[in-house]
Amino acid sequence: MSKELARELINAGVHFGHGASRWNPKMAPYIHSKRGKIHIIDVRKTLEGVLVAKKLLAGVSAAGKDILFVGTKRQAQEAVNRAAEKCGMHYVAERWLGGTLTNFRTIRSRLQRLEELDNIESQGLMDTESKKQATRLRREKEKIQMNLGGIRELNRIPGAVVVVDTRKERIALLEARKMNVPTVGIIDTNGDPDMVDVAIPANDDSIRSIELILDELADAVSIGKTMAGVSTEEDEKQAKRARSSRVLARAEEDSKSQDSSYEEQEAPAEAEQPENQPQNQ
Repeated sequence: MSKELARELINAGVHFGHGASRWNPKMAPYIHSKRGKIHIIDVRKTLEGVLVAKKLLAGVSAAGKDILFVGTKRQAQEAVNRAAEKCGMHYVAERWLGGTLTNFRTIRSRLQRLEELDNIESQGLMDTESKKQATRLRREKEKIQMNLGGIRELNRIPGAVVVVDTRKERIALLEARKMNVPTVGIIDTNGDPDMVDVAIPANDDSIRSIELILDELADAVSIGKTMAGVSTEEDEKQAKRARSSRVLARAEEDSKSQDSSYEEQEAPAEAEQPENQPQNQ
């Protein structure tokens, strides 16, 4: 599988980095060589990053936590949207609003406003407003939907954040670090690998390479969700066994207590018979 993935990544141009003059020296361990004036990314390091990221995301998803995909650059928007929908997670593909993680309560209030506007439109109440007011409400709804539509179902801080281009999504990474949220980043030769917990060195300007990597990560999240379902069923079975064993133990204790009380009640009657027997004779 890794050989096939490596071949697909190479065909997608994942190994082409930025110009040598624009490189970040911290990316030296991930660079294989220099061809002309362009750095060549070591595809083996790319595969290692993908495998580590898949293991991390599968574990987070198996724990029942959410994953947030972030990619607001033009080359990554469709891939981020598709990957998030594939695994049933959340995404930000248009614009990262400052405070999305650090001021999550305010973001949730804006999403509640979006639900209110949806209800107003579905009930036909917008048509009862003036033309100017109806236009204003529709613009407000479109703006919130465009910026926050991908995290509409996100009701808590995510368990991990996946970003495309660490330079572009610097604010998102800083907020994730402040909230102690693990991060995975597709990072080019001009990026800073210290910004993320798991770095995937790759060409972050190639649409095809972004799609391939995010598709692999989405598959890992889906597998983690199935593992979460299996573990939940096993936990329920164990809980049922524990409850049944407790019921049986309680029933045995009740039966023993009833037997002991019955013996205590019968014992005096048997003891009185020898005393009354001589009188009858």
